Order: sequence, then C-alpha cells, then structure tokens
Amino acid sequence: MVKLEIRKNAYYDSVTLMLISKDIKKVNGISEGLVGMGTDLNREIAVNIGLATPELEKVTPNDFFVAVQCDDETAFEAAKKKVDQLLNKKSESKEADYHPPTLEGAIKIDSDINLAVISVPGKHAADVAQSCLDRDINVMLFSDNVTIEEERALKECAYKKELLVMGPDCGTAIINHVPLAFANVVRAGDIGIVAASGTGTQEVSSIIDQLGGGISQVIGTGGRDLKKEIGGIMMKFGLDALINDPQTNVITLISKPPAKEIASEILTLASKAGKPVVVCFIGGDRDEIEAFSLTAAISLEDAAHKAVALSKGEAVKDYVAFTMGEAEAEALAKEHASKMAKSQKYVRGFYTGGTLCDEAMKLMLSKLGHIYSNIPLQPEDKLNDARNGKSREHTFLDFGDDEFTVGRPHPMIDPSLRAERVITDGKDPECAIIMVDCVIGYGSHENPAGDLADAVKTAKAEAEAEGRHLLVVAAVCGTEGDPQCLSKTQKQLADAGAVVLPSNAQATRFVGRVLTNME
Repeated sequence: MVKLEIRKNAYYDSVTLMLISKDIKKVNGISEGLVGMGTDLNREIAVNIGLATPELEKVTPNDFFVAVQCDDETAFEAAKKKVDQLLNKKSESKEADYHPPTLEGAIKIDSDINLAVISVPGKHAADVAQSCLDRDINVMLFSDNVTIEEERALKECAYKKELLVMGPDCGTAIINHVPLAFANVVRAGDIGIVAASGTGTQEVSSIIDQLGGGISQVIGTGGRDLKKEIGGIMMKFGLDALINDPQTNVITLISKPPAKEIASEILTLASKAGKPVVVCFIGGDRDEIEAFSLTAAISLEDAAHKAVALSKGEAVKDYVAFTMGEAEAEALAKEHASKMAKSQKYVRGFYTGGTLCDEAMKLMLSKLGHIYSNIPLQPEDKLNDARNGKSREHTFLDFGDDEFTVGRPHPMIDPSLRAERVITDGKDPECAIIMVDCVIGYGSHENPAGDLADAVKTAKAEAEAEGRHLLVVAAVCGTEGDPQCLSKTQKQLADAGAVVLPSNAQATRFVGRVLTNME
C-alpha cells in the first residue's frame, strides 16, 4: 500500500531530506520511500516511483511530506518514527548560531564579508550572484542550471570589478587555505591551481599533498569557462592573480581541452608568467602546450608530480610508473587475467567524479576503442537513458551528471546509486572489470567507501558463485588529513576485495595491463 503524511508549513533543506529518503527504505516493511518539500519536481518524482495518491496533489511547496510504499500501517508508523528521529538528529547537530536567510541579513551581521558561496536553484542563482557582485563580494557559484548568457554577464561584470566568479557548477576551491565545498585537507605551500574541474582539482591537490608539496590557492572557474562563449574569463583572471601572488611559485592549470582560440590566449598568458606553469588539458595536444615552453601533463597524477618537482627544484619527467613497482603490477595483472572466464571481456567504469571518468576514458580509449557513456568522448557513443538502462559493451558512467542527480544528492554525498550499479553489472557474464573512484574530503559522505565496499563484496561473491572472477579496481582521491582518512578508506575497499591503486591514472594503466594479459 502507498501511504502519505503531509506536514503543513514545515521546511527542511533538500539535501537533508534526500538522505533521509535513502534511510527510510531500510525500515522493515518499506519497499520505496520519498520525503521532501511539495515542489513540482518532488511530486513528479513521487509519481514516477509509484508513490502517487490523490492527496499528493494538495501538497504545496511550503509543505513537507512523507510518502512510502509499505506492507501495512505498522511499517508506515515505523517509517514516520524513523523520519522524526533523523530530523531531530540533524537539528541537534546544528550550531545554535543564527544563520541569516538573506544576503542583506548576513551583511548586517558581518559587513566585512568578501566571498559568498551560492547554492540555490539555478533560476535564482544568477540574480543572487549579481547581488553579491554589486556589493563587491567575490562569488563561488555552486549552483548549476545557470544559462551561458548569464554566466558570461556575471564574469564580465566581475572582471571589471576585479572580483572572482567561480562557477557556475564550481564544486571545489581553496582560498587562503580555507577549503570550500568539495575539497581536501592539504598542507599549505607554494603551488597554485586554477581549474575548470572539481574532482580533477581534488585529484591533483591531494596527490601534491601526498608527495610532500603544498597549496597556496585553488581557484575554480566552472566547467564552461574555457568554452568560446565565455572566453576563459575566470581562467585568465585566476592565472593573473597567481602570477602576482608572492606565495605562489608554481602554477598548475587544469581543464578539458579549451576552444582552440581560448587555449592560445591562456597559453600565451601562461608563457609570460615568469613562474613555472604546468598545464593539464586532459586529453589535449601536448605539442601545442610545449610550443609555449610550458610543462605539459599527460594525466592528473602527472600534473601533481611535475608541480611538486618544480616546487622542489627537481628534474621534471613524465610519471607513468606504478607505486607498487612495475614487476608487482605486471604479476598482479597476469594473476587476475588468468582467472577470467571466456565470456568476460568488457570494462565498466562507474564514477562519482566526472573529470575522473573523463580522464579514465581518454586514457583507455586506444585500448578499448568505443566507450559508451553518458558523457561520451564521441557523439555516436552516447548511452541513452543511462540511469535506467543497461550498460553496453565497454561502458563508463559519470554518476554526478544531471541525469543521475535529479531528485537526488550528488553521488559524493549519497553514493548508494553507484553502489547498486556495481552489483547490477557484476551479474553480467560479459563483464570482466569494474573501475570505481572513491572521493573523500569535505562535503563528501562521511564514509563513501561503506556502500561501495558492501557492493564490491556482493558483486564478487555472486560472480564467483557463477564460476566467474570479477575484478574491481578502485582509486581513492583524498589525503590522510581528510575526515574519512585516505589509508582507512583504501583499506576498507581492499578488505572488500578491490584492487586499490593510488591514483585514477594508475588504476587505468593497471586495467590496461590486465586486458593485455587477457588477449
């Protein structure tokens, strides 16, 4: 039966409610559940997952509702009790300090505010950002669904006022050693980063920390900044800021390959920096970068190694090694290849970080040929209905893409949907290898390896019961200082049966070795 409770004029934030929706499904007798505010989107989601009732039409955006598919009234009462427990726990964990609901209220409390992190629905985000710029406040625009015309107008305004607009859809920054949104605990140092990539930045900054280097500033730009329509406004502004920053001695630029004319402008400016500049245009033209006498990176990990080498005054070389050693990596690859059944031939990559997914595909493309994806490298490899459909041959998915996040938190906050896909594809007799990332740090789930480790155990056990050997290869992005702890997270996944590599690039190279030994 479907049961619904409506609580009039009760407000809770959407991320809290989406996480509670996940938890109430674990209550005995509950097969499906949704808690949320009565927005058009949430009511549509309720209908789509089979929780529609006539009363649902009466819910307004100011109302909170609990809708469940349950066995009986007892299960419904248990679900409501669980919701109340979780809401009370969330309320008790909040600080007692006043949190002003408006920008004007915040300014009244602290007139010295100089940076605002904005996370509101996309249709309102540009107006809020403009209000900040009008008050000479720098902006980190976490919101997405901002039009490209709005983005350009905001950035042109900011550039004239010498202010930052990081975003839209900017998930990572570290300003004056303060981590913002999804960021990691990294030591202070002399390496500055300007990046149009969130998880790419996390990967580079975390590896820099692991290598003993440190970060001066991390300036995010948002993923569209280097498109022709925007013109790289914030990449150029951020690069100029780091050129003039006395605390920054080495600069690292991270992005997917920009529009050609924009790349030329960025590289020209970088070549006049008077400081070493490492450029990681993921999958881009190395020769083009080196023609400007800049240091080209062949992977995110390589960018980190080269930045640290330059910071320490050491020789720079391509990093394509395995931390475990070449002989050990080859022996391990042969061992896993030898256990595969004849039917097994495909690789599946399931990522919570979009840039990590993109990098893995680019590093694997020559080996795999076609890679089907919701963020394909080629238009013909677009996987339609990736959320509800099946994988096709070699399939790599970005679970942070809009298709997967409608009505759900980002997978770095709630990784359960990706974990479910590991189990589902593990049942495929043609699936040989599943590749996954695990991103820790501020903003991420308190234990993102938890659901993933359980899924790895289940998938491997089910494959073994059917006479197949399922290889799961994982890379953890983070540091020892992160709340979840790098080594603890790595051990959790290794104990579940995954082969854990120190970086996304090493994980990809290792999978290539396994495939070579399977030929």
